[in-house]
Amino acid sequence: MGGGGAAASTSSLWLATNTSKRWGELFFLLYTPFWLTLCLGIVVPCKLYENFTELEYLLLGLVSTVPSFLIPMLFVGEVDRSLCWKDRYWVKAILGASYTFPSWKMNNVPHTTFLLTHVCFLFYHMSSNITLRRLRHSIADLPEKIQWFTEAAWILALAYFIAYLETIAISNFPYYEFVDRASMYKVGSLFYAIYFIVSFPMFLRTCLELWERLTIDEKPGNTWDLPRVAVDALGAAMLVTIILDLWRIFLGPIVPTESKQCLQPGLPWFPGHGSNV
Repeated sequence: MGGGGAAASTSSLWLATNTSKRWGELFFLLYTPFWLTLCLGIVVPCKLYENFTELEYLLLGLVSTVPSFLIPMLFVGEVDRSLCWKDRYWVKAILGASYTFPSWKMNNVPHTTFLLTHVCFLFYHMSSNITLRRLRHSIADLPEKIQWFTEAAWILALAYFIAYLETIAISNFPYYEFVDRASMYKVGSLFYAIYFIVSFPMFLRTCLELWERLTIDEKPGNTWDLPRVAVDALGAAMLVTIILDLWRIFLGPIVPTESKQCLQPGLPWFPGHGSNV
């Protein structure tokens, strides 16, 4: 199964039959309360962010994210001990307003949000894996077209729900601003959901389980090694980029803009960067 661990029978229709995949999904789900409590249960309600500088925000991101790498690396699950590190599911699983809080940034996005996005997306995709797996078992006896429609509808609904829920969850953080909050909640969440509409089904394919492989007639020799996972991830990222660009071309911005010109044309090292065109 591509080095993803031996298949094991399980009475649960929610959990993976692939033991390495099951361990990874459960670990990331159980890890979620830690960073969620830290960020939304302590930092935001207690307004600790009022005294945060760039360093404290970066440390918050690191404290929330780094353990998701270190824990499975240092405390190897029993099902993963016989596997090379690159064949373990959690390794493959780890392979996106304006912000006004003080932070070191890249492309005008704080480093802290890059780090927190990592743990957020792990939780979102583990939840997607479990619910999609259960749904597939439930509709397995239905006609193929109905199965396809039902799964597509669930992915769309779950993607929008998660995107909307995240927007609401951070609404009490005062340094995360929107030009038009109502539009961003309704329409912006749909735009954000595009990431998940693509990534949820693609992510579930990683280290396909036996019954899934037989369903799509995949040959047993096709292994889910890191190169294949990387190609799939890059393909998903490219598809998301194309869809987002189609939105930009045909639908335009979510909220009206004062100018159609870019305020900072070109790359930073190009002559004239920052001047009006």
